[in-house]
Amino acid sequence: MVLLAAAVCTKGGKVLVSRQFVDMSRSRIEGLLSAFPKLITSGKQHTFVETESVRYVYQAIEKLFIVLITTKNSNILEDLETLRLFAKVIPEYSHSVDEMGIADNAFNLIFAFDEIVALGYRESVNPQMIRGFIEMDSHEEKVQLAVRQSQEREAKAEMKKKIKEMDLKRKEERGGRRGLPGYGSSGMGSRAYDNSSSVVPVIADTIAVDQTSKYSMSQSSSARASTGVNKAMKLGSKRGNVDSFVDQLKNEGEDIRSNGVNDRNRPLETPVVPPSRVQIENVHLRVEEKLSVVLNRDGGVESFELHGMMYNKVFEERFNRVAIYLKNSERHTTSEVFMLQPHPNIDKQRFLSEHVISLKNPDKPFPVNTDIGVLKWRLQSQDETYVPFTINCWPNDSGDSCEVNVEYELLNRSLELREVQIEIPIPSNAGAPVVSEIDGNYQFESRRNSLFWRLEVIEQHNSTGTLVFTTGSANPDQFFPIRISFYSPKIISDISIDRVMEPLENSSLKYSTESSLVVDKYEIV
Repeated sequence: MVLLAAAVCTKGGKVLVSRQFVDMSRSRIEGLLSAFPKLITSGKQHTFVETESVRYVYQAIEKLFIVLITTKNSNILEDLETLRLFAKVIPEYSHSVDEMGIADNAFNLIFAFDEIVALGYRESVNPQMIRGFIEMDSHEEKVQLAVRQSQEREAKAEMKKKIKEMDLKRKEERGGRRGLPGYGSSGMGSRAYDNSSSVVPVIADTIAVDQTSKYSMSQSSSARASTGVNKAMKLGSKRGNVDSFVDQLKNEGEDIRSNGVNDRNRPLETPVVPPSRVQIENVHLRVEEKLSVVLNRDGGVESFELHGMMYNKVFEERFNRVAIYLKNSERHTTSEVFMLQPHPNIDKQRFLSEHVISLKNPDKPFPVNTDIGVLKWRLQSQDETYVPFTINCWPNDSGDSCEVNVEYELLNRSLELREVQIEIPIPSNAGAPVVSEIDGNYQFESRRNSLFWRLEVIEQHNSTGTLVFTTGSANPDQFFPIRISFYSPKIISDISIDRVMEPLENSSLKYSTESSLVVDKYEIV
């Protein structure tokens, strides 16, 4: 097919936005669009109309028309499929499908049109891919932000250390050596914190239990040291007052947003995984998985990707050559879709044959007090059997109102999902939803035009749940995409630790483990 132009116009023929995909003069496109309303016969249903030179393929969207102008020798079936894609895209990038809404979002619509058609030919894209292209979401940017946040935290810790040293120095100058014994233990606590915080974590949002405890010790000791000196220099105190004021507003229920953020396109907040309460042993193993899923509303998997990592941390040098024996990894090493990859310093031959994580060179032991990734894996598939959780959404528009039935189902009954949040977009012209039935609780945010369905825990005994609400008349496509966030203390892959051995003495060691599954992206489109 050769698509000449795409336009949105009123039923009276007024052009609101038009995009030409081939070289065409302004007078010609204006002439073609002005002739379009005169070709439509009233009282009859049409999907296209032809002239001697071009074909108009069109569809009514509320009080407007979306019109595609193509050559007469183009494939009409492909034209209609392209028209349906345009009809899905327009409500997503215009807050209301009327003259004012189209005019306000003209550039966003043009950008979306350019992703659908290039040089007169349709690109192989879907609404999900178009949304990704428009948002220009970058994984490298996320990594850079995570590294920057980690560096800022280290800088704050270093600043606190300097403030403490200055307080101690002033105390010595004024009080001599009387106060020194009391500050000795405080200084040790600070040094212990600095050593642990000097390592940049591989995943920025991970919270280590021992670092949290050392951080609190350093904070309390720093507070004790600073109470005796009232006139010491305070760095960044003004900013601290602002932060405390903002925190107080948040505690009182106020919603604090930064300027310039598009609320509707703002990413869904990922729940924070709380610190593990396990008793940390001298050998601590941590398993993390990140899940990215895009499901089709009519069934089927558009994309499924699972990334996992196992970290090893030893707290004493005598445990820095341990061997880790795995369970349930045999079937994954032979799987075509499940790819395991040990660290280069790990003996790969022994891992493949015996499923043991051990050092390739004993002269290069594991570093002490540092999280080291020893094994990573990736699962990429379109098989529905791997999907742990799904949403079934049925909007039913009766003309005056639209009733929406939403049902969730936990497909992987071995998982326990926590802090589940399901975001359902609400059309801006449909008004606030009226909820008649719900398992859990909900909140409607008018700024984002979204209904948030929240459940604290989803597990085997409440593996299904229902939400029913009613809005004003709306296009069913406007209730998508549905976005989901949660975390789980259990992982999807059943890789686990069988035992940890000390290779020289061939003795079993005590160890501690923790695991977590977090959602990077989970959408129904």
